[in-house]
Amino acid sequence: MRFHRLEVLRRLPHPGRGFTQGLVVRGGVVWESTGLYGRSALCHYPLGADRPDGRAPLPVTLFAEGICLSDGQIWQLTWQEGVALRWDPETLAIVDTVPYDREGWGICRAAEHVLTSDGSSELVARDPASLEPLAITRVRLDGRRLDGINDLDWAAGLVWANILGRPCLVGIDPASGEVSDIVDARPVMERHRGDSQAVLNGVAWLGRPGEFLLTGKEWRNMYQVRLADAPPRSRSARLVTG
Repeated sequence: MRFHRLEVLRRLPHPGRGFTQGLVVRGGVVWESTGLYGRSALCHYPLGADRPDGRAPLPVTLFAEGICLSDGQIWQLTWQEGVALRWDPETLAIVDTVPYDREGWGICRAAEHVLTSDGSSELVARDPASLEPLAITRVRLDGRRLDGINDLDWAAGLVWANILGRPCLVGIDPASGEVSDIVDARPVMERHRGDSQAVLNGVAWLGRPGEFLLTGKEWRNMYQVRLADAPPRSRSARLVTG
């Protein structure tokens, strides 16, 4: 097991202070999925901007969840509505709507597949063209099932996820499902202790080793962070399990 702390490289505005459900960053551009019925949207903006330069609202009957960029388009999950949306990332126009067989939580492109979460301990590998399910991986920490897997991204051959309600990120080996890395995220969570929704949700790899963009639901800020070795006192799986 590898343990990490966070070095905060930059504190950035969180444009719109949305109810963040998913993040993607490519080439200095951020796409953000924001949730809640009547407030769900897909937004984009340059990294560091103080307001979105594009925002496409969803129908009021849909609760937006995780997003990923795959084959030049964006997939966006919905929570309990049984559909996923495919978007043009430049125009923010919906290209297609497809059936979806689980609750939607997190999604990321991982090599030749798309991986999704639903708040349980399972990651589902899916066809990137249709989101049809192909295989299930059960995530475990020290051999025990790990529930609450939420937003996802892919970096250095691992799936990185935040865990619902916990002050951490985890790195998951997609082949075995075992948690290989634990990241202490308290340095950013504690800055939002007074927020009504001080929930970490939103993790996006920035394309450089160990660097991520993190935010949370309705947080005032986003954080550009880098993983560093954790001191011995922080090397505990209790960050994940409580």
